[in-house]
Amino acid sequence: AKDGMRPFCAIYSSFLQRAYDHIIHDVAIQNLPVTFCIDRAGIVGEDGVTHHGVFDLSYLRAIPNLTIASPRDEASLRNLLYTAQSADRGPFAIRYPRGKGSNPDWRTPMHEIAIGRGQRLVDGNDVAVLTIGPMANKAAAAIERARRENGIEAAHYDMIFLKPIDEQLLDEVGRKGCPVITVEDGVRDGGLGSAVTEWMNDHGYHPHITRIGVPDMFVPHGKVPQLMNLCRMDEDAIYNAIVQANNNHKL
Repeated sequence: AKDGMRPFCAIYSSFLQRAYDHIIHDVAIQNLPVTFCIDRAGIVGEDGVTHHGVFDLSYLRAIPNLTIASPRDEASLRNLLYTAQSADRGPFAIRYPRGKGSNPDWRTPMHEIAIGRGQRLVDGNDVAVLTIGPMANKAAAAIERARRENGIEAAHYDMIFLKPIDEQLLDEVGRKGCPVITVEDGVRDGGLGSAVTEWMNDHGYHPHITRIGVPDMFVPHGKVPQLMNLCRMDEDAIYNAIVQANNNHKL
């Protein structure tokens, strides 16, 4: 990278955390164009407690010069990789999960994604759900269920980037004045939920924020659906959070 190349470093999330000092001293301080392709991000299941990639959003977010993104599906991943090789900026982290894909139509023409810009997937004024990465798919199902069964009009934002975070979308959410739910497949402390809470506080917005993510615990061995249920991160948990947030707001 110091000689002008743009290396892509493919590595497990849980392995990258062992190289934290190298990320800071050998890449970020020099603002070198290294792209970290972070595999097995989130809960990985049967590989056990040492292999869950649940800390990366939090441990990377504190590093200056680093762009952090997480795609919601295969097409988004391709576009982020395309963006990383052409973007005129320093280190770039793209984290994605182990397992099957969700989008069978992933062979689409690639295009650059605006750095630090998320996407409003669904509009609504009762509750705002902010997701990052593949948790967008579980949230989308929960939002549709809440709309169908309870008439709740929940907005859904795919933030895409944790850093830089989309401040225009956050301002839009703050101005709605509705409850906010953040959903991420990483630890709650220090990740998307923390970033949103900090931004809202710093800019004078005070919505009730519910943070869905891995609680303060080491996640044990198990099948992914079981562990998502254990951590209260599955579709049912997101649905219940939407309903509860809406009901409390209307009291």
